[in-house]
Amino acid sequence: MEVYFDNAATTKIIPEVRDIMLETIDTDYGNPSSVHIKGVDAEKYIKYARKSVSKELKCDPKEITFTSGGTEANNLALIGMAEANKRSGKHIITTPIEHASVYNPVLHLEEQGYRVSFLSVDSKGMVSIEQLREELCDETIIVSVMAINNEIGAVEPIEEIAGVIKEYNESSGRSVLLHVDAVQAFGKQRIYPKRIGIDAMSMSGHKIHGPKGSGALFVDSNVKIKPVIYGGGQEKGLRSGTENTAAIAGMGKATEIIYSRLDDNISKMKAVKDVLISGATQIEGVTDNSGDAPHIASLSFEGVRSEVLLHALEDKRIYVSAGSACSSNHPAVSGVLRSIGLANNLLDSTLRFSFSEFNTVEEAEYTVKVLEEILPELRRFTRR
Repeated sequence: MEVYFDNAATTKIIPEVRDIMLETIDTDYGNPSSVHIKGVDAEKYIKYARKSVSKELKCDPKEITFTSGGTEANNLALIGMAEANKRSGKHIITTPIEHASVYNPVLHLEEQGYRVSFLSVDSKGMVSIEQLREELCDETIIVSVMAINNEIGAVEPIEEIAGVIKEYNESSGRSVLLHVDAVQAFGKQRIYPKRIGIDAMSMSGHKIHGPKGSGALFVDSNVKIKPVIYGGGQEKGLRSGTENTAAIAGMGKATEIIYSRLDDNISKMKAVKDVLISGATQIEGVTDNSGDAPHIASLSFEGVRSEVLLHALEDKRIYVSAGSACSSNHPAVSGVLRSIGLANNLLDSTLRFSFSEFNTVEEAEYTVKVLEEILPELRRFTRR
């Protein structure tokens, strides 16, 4: 049996996505900016994808900008909004458990003279609402909080955060903006940015069975934002460069499909997660760090280094992660685990298991069985 439990890193492309991508490569391969019929045919895929994404967010298609992925979407949102609104202030509020594609742009802005405040999180990875209230000030221009943490699956109270910001804006006459990294939430929950009060929201295609190199950014039509890439003015001038029609079409199709069966998918993933956690935590020295997201489980294995256990599972054709697949360049290795106060002896003994609709309870049971077999031997080896 092969078990792929690393879906928070990337998912496999589904056949419908592959098929529409091949159409744009084999038949409708024109430049979507060209005015002849081949260009018009290519542009139809981009219009379709924009409509597909905006439909699920309940926003105007014009408020969707396609990017090369979640990383570019986060950079565009943070740097673009900071630069466009710096006359109103240069203070940014975020958290220490953000993905590197938020954390590092924020550090870049700090180097450019912006002041950055990091909200503390509790043992479950939940941000402090009270601290947010305390940090908001007349210099604050952006608050950036991820919807679902990519390492432990903490589901942040985005609606409550948006409510605090709205209340502050109304009482102060300011316009603090809320950015949400929804890369792990998009396709895993229904999230309507305009209803909630989100000003910018980042998404990625390859987390929902779309292609790598596909992403999107929602920006409310009332928000000021500057491009970070200049050129021919594609994507309403916000993201220049010839559109990757195949990737955009693939993300549009993946969005359409994933949301058409979202409730069933959530139930399937939660069932797999519950079986894995309940079985694994029966083993001595196994601790559960997981949040409420249906597709992410974080488990610590006392006495075994995460890299050693990862490769031992790999030998059994079980594929997991030792954290974010993008964390190798993060300024603090295991920064999320440190921020939630995980014991020092578990920081390098933690694995992430992440699921999709294609995983099964049987795969979870098999994984628990393998863990029961290999953990005692690995611990004996470590003690030697």
